[in-house]
Amino acid sequence: MKESKLASNRKIAGVAFSTAALMLVLAFGFVPLYDIFCDITGFAGTPKISKKLPTKEFFSEKIKIRFDANVDKELFWKFKPDVREIDAYLGQQFTISYVAKNMSKNKSMGISSFNVTPNKAAQYFTKIECFCFQEQLLEPGESMSMPVTFYVDPEIINDKYAKEVKTITLSYTFFKSLDDIPEIDLEKDI
Repeated sequence: MKESKLASNRKIAGVAFSTAALMLVLAFGFVPLYDIFCDITGFAGTPKISKKLPTKEFFSEKIKIRFDANVDKELFWKFKPDVREIDAYLGQQFTISYVAKNMSKNKSMGISSFNVTPNKAAQYFTKIECFCFQEQLLEPGESMSMPVTFYVDPEIINDKYAKEVKTITLSYTFFKSLDDIPEIDLEKDI
């Protein structure tokens, strides 16, 4: 009886340990897997990122691209695109710039995120160069121009759900970087 109870306890402990290990692996692996999924599918407004243009000729069809800029209230920056919108030929590379200016009396660091709307067009909006997810440090009063190079994949016209899209919006939001927050002395606070 004691032997079977010991074996049963070991089996339960093994299952519990295996479950905890699996949950730990999934917790660390979920974010990269989700990012890969979004990059491949364009899910949640995530555009594709590429190093080169498509090999197809430029199409005569155009699509309107609008550029949006936002700043979190904790970051005292002005942020705007050089141009508000363009008419882009499908498959043709374009470069526009966003400009950020630190309006505070202190240096500050920001980091941007982006999205593309409508979501069904995101998989066809391909960025070649971008400043997103890179920390930007600005001194008091300093301005910085940040280029974005992109194209819209001509395959959008073959997608029965996305072919009706006539306008795509690329939107960036700058947030105060967590690295800009002073470190807390944890031993002092305990």
